[in-house]
Amino acid sequence: MFRRLLAFTSTLMFVAGGGVPVSAAQKKSIVLVHGGFVDGSGWEGVYKILQRDGYDVTIVQNPTTSLADDVAVTRRAIAGAKQDVILVGHSYGGAVITEAGNDPKVAALVYIAAFAPDQGESVASLIAHPAPGAPVPPILPPQDGYLMLDKTKFAASFAADVEPGLASFMANAQVPWGLNALNGVVSKPGWKSKKSWYLVATADKMIPPPAQHFMAQRASATVVEAPGSHAIYVSKPEAVAGLIEQAASAETVAASH
Repeated sequence: MFRRLLAFTSTLMFVAGGGVPVSAAQKKSIVLVHGGFVDGSGWEGVYKILQRDGYDVTIVQNPTTSLADDVAVTRRAIAGAKQDVILVGHSYGGAVITEAGNDPKVAALVYIAAFAPDQGESVASLIAHPAPGAPVPPILPPQDGYLMLDKTKFAASFAADVEPGLASFMANAQVPWGLNALNGVVSKPGWKSKKSWYLVATADKMIPPPAQHFMAQRASATVVEAPGSHAIYVSKPEAVAGLIEQAASAETVAASH
């Protein structure tokens, strides 16, 4: 009798979920947005954890040619997601999700050692006046409108806690970062209307942790700290995925009430 009741209850849950288990139906989709100088492959570790935990995950491959182009690519990824989206950005990807986050399908924003510009700001304006003593990223002079990091200094500045062989590969596989992306101005910050979370990388030498805290506080984000370099999404995927899942769970619960 008990088994029959259990089977009946499971059937009701299956039907109520539209043909899939309720828990799977309620889970948010995750869209991951990379920053400058890299491509989406750095999200692999985070992607595998989220996939293992049952999330629908999309990794955006930004051309990093201009903010407008990157926002357009991200919006297409949002449109293709199965559920409402937790939109995640690393570094310059934070500027992209700040603008793209206004999409009605976006439930929340997660910043990973990322820029979170306000209206009228760009990454260029945010880094224009570094604090005294702050590390200076080894950005080379622009060539044909694009920026690169000095390969010999890439690991120390961007990926100090990444396995040396992988850090070297990342340095030599850089994606040129367009000046039009760096100078792209945010018109309407998504964090003003959406909840946000922020992971501060405490050993970041690209975006100083105090600057990360400032942007997170301004966005009224839920903040966590983790020891790691700017490439914390590569070196500490568990910490990054954990914060993303925290945001996803919070929004799923909120949507169910």
